Amino acid sequence: MYWRISNSWLKHVDFMVLDLIIVEISFALSVMVRSGFKGIYNINLYREMSIILFLVTVCVIFLTGNYRSILNRGYLKELKATAGQVGYVTACEGLYLFLTKQSDDFSRISFFCFILFYFLLLYSMRCIWKCYLKKYGGGFDRGRAVLIIVSSDLAADMAEHLEKSCRKSMRITGIGIVEEENKIKAAGVYPVVASGKEEILEYIQNHWVDEVLVQISDKTEYPDKLIRICGEMGVTVHFCLNFPGNVHDTQILEKICGYPVITTCIRAATPRQAFLKRLMDICGGMVGTLLTGIMLIIFGPMIYVASPGPVFFSQDRIGKGGKKFRIYKFRSMYMDAEERKRELMEKNQIEGHMFKLDADPRIIGSGPDGTKHGLGWFIRKTSIDEFPQFWNVLKGEMSLVGTRPPTVDEWDKYDFHHRARMATKPGITGLWQVSGRNRITDFEKVVQLDMEYIQNWTLGEDIKILIRTLGAVVKGDGAM
Repeated sequence: MYWRISNSWLKHVDFMVLDLIIVEISFALSVMVRSGFKGIYNINLYREMSIILFLVTVCVIFLTGNYRSILNRGYLKELKATAGQVGYVTACEGLYLFLTKQSDDFSRISFFCFILFYFLLLYSMRCIWKCYLKKYGGGFDRGRAVLIIVSSDLAADMAEHLEKSCRKSMRITGIGIVEEENKIKAAGVYPVVASGKEEILEYIQNHWVDEVLVQISDKTEYPDKLIRICGEMGVTVHFCLNFPGNVHDTQILEKICGYPVITTCIRAATPRQAFLKRLMDICGGMVGTLLTGIMLIIFGPMIYVASPGPVFFSQDRIGKGGKKFRIYKFRSMYMDAEERKRELMEKNQIEGHMFKLDADPRIIGSGPDGTKHGLGWFIRKTSIDEFPQFWNVLKGEMSLVGTRPPTVDEWDKYDFHHRARMATKPGITGLWQVSGRNRITDFEKVVQLDMEYIQNWTLGEDIKILIRTLGAVVKGDGAM
């Protein structure tokens, strides 16, 4: 039986167990520094905190994707990943103590010792365990013997790819060349153990082979009999799908209407990830909409007095996949702003399909020369004008974090690669906003940052961007 575990978190269950053991050891050591060995058992808060840290660590492991490419990470990247996990766990620990009003009862010495012990032990043990796996093998895949069956013209490239990507997670016994007239003795670091279909079958019969990985070029006759007999012998067969070009980095094998298909996309999210992102959007949207109501009471009359007209500004924007939706903001510009935009286009400070003026005379309270003072500039600098978009988030048209939605006229001017920005839901904030958007004047750089966000998206990355956004808003950088 073939156990499908290679694409699951289960393949890193050893790291998960190691992390959970280390978090408990680190906590025990931190308590012993302050209260001695008996302190862990005699103080209810510490016993309770031990359980909380265990549960928090499990949640962090599942939500942040900290184990992604863990075996291929270098020491510096592992240091960064370890710091991230320690940061999430200790932040949750501090938040729990604050919300339960127990922070005064918890030793500060123990808290900071825990951070130190946890970081040092987690980083060192991860590095040691990875060195062990690289030297002696490990994980679930390493116990299975895999024979590579390949055409001679693909052997060298496939061997090079396997050496880079799979040697640490798969025990490859050798390479079988399909053609009988073969002069290749080895492909990369792997020996050619058989040439021709009959020799390959003989090798499988006389050696330990659990699985075969097959890649056949269009120039070579497909080995139907060989594959059929492998199946009869109970050997698991994996087929490499050959299709023209790498359209995207992510490929998924699935069934559509009963047809097995390979799906290629910029980034794939699991149902669990999609659910958690939407849950975070709903929670954030509810809080944000409530705050919007409070701000409406405070700033609504002020906006109307400064510039008579609707308090809210609404406009058609482009959402995920090119779908139009109506975006809402507190109005920070005069009523004729859209008409005056055409007159100001020649002063646009962004190269490409966006519009931005550093001193925009259309903003409420601006001087004739665009001097930055007045109500409009204040609500833009503090990002108060963006708060009504939390209603768009609740409706599912936007997300808390994403790419900024373009206007319809900007969208119509987009080249093909620009449209990839809207492969995800637009967001109130995003990577571009927290990367110094006021200093970025090249639209291609904006697209590059948006694509970087989409391709590397994780829930943990969204949380980081939200934290950076709060910092930027407090500083008055207007990151939302």
